[in-house]
Amino acid sequence: MNTQIFMRKIINNLLFLVVLQSICSFSFAQKKGTYDGIYSGIPWLDNKGKIVSAHAGNIIKEKGKFYLFGEAHTDTANAFVGFNCYSSSDLYNWKFERIALPVQQSGKLGPNRVGERVKVMKNHSTGEFFMYMHVDTLGYKDQFVGYATAKTITGPYTFRGPLLFNGKPIKKWDMGVYQEKDGTGYVLIHGGEIYKLSDDYQSIISKVQSQITSGFESPTMFKKNGIYYFIGSNLTSWERNDNYYYTATAINGPWTFQGLIAPKEKLTWNSQTTYVLPVEGSKDTTYLFMGDRWSFPKQASAATYVWQPLTVSGQQISISQFQEKWQVNPATGITSATAINQKNIDPTHERIKYTGKWQRVNRSEERSESRSDAKNAALSITFTGRQIGIYSHVQPQNGYARIVLADHNGKTLSSSVVDMYSKTPTSSLVFLTPFLANGKYKLTVYNTGERPNWSDKRKLQYGSIGNFISLEKLVVRD
Repeated sequence: MNTQIFMRKIINNLLFLVVLQSICSFSFAQKKGTYDGIYSGIPWLDNKGKIVSAHAGNIIKEKGKFYLFGEAHTDTANAFVGFNCYSSSDLYNWKFERIALPVQQSGKLGPNRVGERVKVMKNHSTGEFFMYMHVDTLGYKDQFVGYATAKTITGPYTFRGPLLFNGKPIKKWDMGVYQEKDGTGYVLIHGGEIYKLSDDYQSIISKVQSQITSGFESPTMFKKNGIYYFIGSNLTSWERNDNYYYTATAINGPWTFQGLIAPKEKLTWNSQTTYVLPVEGSKDTTYLFMGDRWSFPKQASAATYVWQPLTVSGQQISISQFQEKWQVNPATGITSATAINQKNIDPTHERIKYTGKWQRVNRSEERSESRSDAKNAALSITFTGRQIGIYSHVQPQNGYARIVLADHNGKTLSSSVVDMYSKTPTSSLVFLTPFLANGKYKLTVYNTGERPNWSDKRKLQYGSIGNFISLEKLVVRD
């Protein structure tokens, strides 16, 4: 009996040491399944390994945590399928909370309706959370600003119908919101209209600004040092364009045109504005530009995000350079641009195996690419490490690639659709895994034979003119 007790103690002590060792190694190593910064233009995976689907939305901070709201999508239609809610403590890694507002059984947000541009604010007086959105038919013939409410930030939210002004709905489409420090709320409308909300946020009490300009969709506004900045986009359907902005020292104007927020013909770094989040810290405030990189028709699987730090100085704001990876400390509000520590693998490397028809293109002495427009053409590489990424020469002739990551036993860990199209040719990081457990993996890239291509209400054609996929280099992190 004493011997059995003694042996149990030894076993328990050994188990304790094993657990302690694993905890210590976990603490000093990069946690797998996470990101270490903000990366733009790549698919983000949430805590469940699924694509983060929260476009045309916003972020609010509640009790020390960030909450991201946005449109959920499918790859088959633009019909409303719900508004998602995610949470994060660092703005890099997102936990799926719930579908905050699901499709209703019937009515204005029922099946085969449109729900877009979701924005959430907390009413300072009541503590209630208000969700505003553009509601419409699939043919965009019944547009109005609607709203929903919830007692808790994650919901579920209850759809209340149209937001009324003088007893009537606001029959507009692209919309946004803005909230003053004192809790006064405003609804922004395409063209630059601004409406003031009632104290309880359930109706509009006044129109404080009429149309600033024609077009000017995806309205976004923020304030710094007494200056209001109103950002909008040109009317180019799902295509990216050069976003521009106005400034004023009073919310009712007069508003002054200030120009573009990014270098001309960079198309706002291939994005469309949706919101600016002030990340207020103990030492500084970073103004986080949130943009959408749409990908029609595969809005669910291939649309991504462009989040960049805004430079704000006097009347001027800008995103003069694209930061591939950057970090922000929510506690201090300070940002830093960081490089990706990586091993580069050239497309000619013998470790990369190609199947199907591929061609080599030398764009300069330093840069070349492998590209193919053949459906099901593929490339693969077996690697050992914790993370792998893909750089592509994105251009007007490119389409969709499917990227599959498998472990050493051949089990699929993730499958992503990546949009390699860009109206303006450039070299870009298009895919990056979260951190993996250090091990052996296989990455395979397939040409789906599809491309983003669409027409708008005026029957103008947009999108890719080819089905190419491109590999400029692979990057692997140990």
